[in-house]
Amino acid sequence: MTEPLTPLERRVYHYLIDFLAENTYQPSIREIAKKFRIKSTKTVSDLLGSLSQKGFIERDQSRSRGVRIVGHSGQASTQPVPYYGRVHAGESALLPDHRLGYLTMDRRFLPSDDVFFLRTKGESMIGRGILADDYVLVSPSTRAKDGDIVAARLGEDATVKTLTHRGATIVLEPANDSERAIEVGPKDDFAVLGVVCGVFRPFMEQTPQPTLPVASDQSIN
Repeated sequence: MTEPLTPLERRVYHYLIDFLAENTYQPSIREIAKKFRIKSTKTVSDLLGSLSQKGFIERDQSRSRGVRIVGHSGQASTQPVPYYGRVHAGESALLPDHRLGYLTMDRRFLPSDDVFFLRTKGESMIGRGILADDYVLVSPSTRAKDGDIVAARLGEDATVKTLTHRGATIVLEPANDSERAIEVGPKDDFAVLGVVCGVFRPFMEQTPQPTLPVASDQSIN
């Protein structure tokens, strides 16, 4: 999963997005230093290096303004959010090879920088307002508690369910009477990917439809 940004990294990242939208080019290292009252250009370079390492930007150090914001469409006060078609067993569950693109979102809807989208298939959560082909926004940084809707990994399969605990057993509850709960024991290859913090439902899509992260019935339910 994407490593969360520090508060300063987040401010610089958002500044890069907004500056690009207003000027059609990226700020220089000295402009970034001036904006955030950073005395050392090396500190700015290290900040950009960290943003690059965490996957938020790409750098061309041979150019003075050689920063590309990964997945960004160019509007201010927004942020590109990756969406995935499948998950990987083990850590990290989200691999670049499984990323199918980005959805640009208003930052007011994003509780953390490491959010991502999965697209659901099936009707196991219709009682909680999540339908087939919805995009669920998942926050890995939000601590999951009983009653939360979570995206979870079972081996290489992903599922969206309500999290509950029964003693040492984790139960993933559907919101559909025709579906059965999933019980997870200590020896199961299981991980909570994050808490579902938003549901987005397109009523109309482009024709022909682009390649979208719709997983099989066994992958995301």
